[in-house]
Amino acid sequence: MNVIEVKNLEKTYNDSEVQVHAVQGINLEIEEGEFTAIVGPSGCGKTTFLNMLGGLDQPSVGDIRIGDTLVHELKPSELIDFRLHNIGFVFQAYNLIPVLTAKENVEFIMQLQGRDKTERDKRAIDLLTEVGLGDRIDSRPSRLSGGQQQRVAVARALASKPKFVLADEPTANLDSKSTETLLDIMEKLNKEENITFIFSTHDMRVVNKARRVVTLEDGKIISDERK
Repeated sequence: MNVIEVKNLEKTYNDSEVQVHAVQGINLEIEEGEFTAIVGPSGCGKTTFLNMLGGLDQPSVGDIRIGDTLVHELKPSELIDFRLHNIGFVFQAYNLIPVLTAKENVEFIMQLQGRDKTERDKRAIDLLTEVGLGDRIDSRPSRLSGGQQQRVAVARALASKPKFVLADEPTANLDSKSTETLLDIMEKLNKEENITFIFSTHDMRVVNKARRVVTLEDGKIISDERK
């Protein structure tokens, strides 16, 4: 089953009267349960492509279908609701709320979904335990290492029970040990819960874990390989 279907996707920016073609004519299908890396040099369109998949940016041309929904045609309020219930995000910069504890950061998205406190508490603790932070649930981000903050971000991304997770350079700020731990956690969740993971990355450690590697160059797909 295809979770994502992209057709003739393009994104063009006007920069000082010069058009920048960040993404050019991408066609791609991603199936349920895939563990896919989108790779390529800086400026090749990886992050722009991921942002369009997640509805954080709008395409200039083309279609993005997730399940039965044409994401690019949703109204802003509909898009917010769709992301809330279908997509988990993991960002390079973690994007945790500094005044909240690890548990409260993970709970936050469930609170937006309207889940009751008992359910929120249990799922947040379960997820933080799953990512190896069961003893740090009351720690604020400033008291956590970069690797620990990124694991909180992964737990937060999974809290909403998303159909898929978009991870934009999630290992860029991590050391080797933290990277291996994080990737092992995401691979385990992918296999056990059949969550679709899509990474944008230039990190070979991520590429080596991925079961599919899509390479971009100048905004175009130049190769698509399954392992």
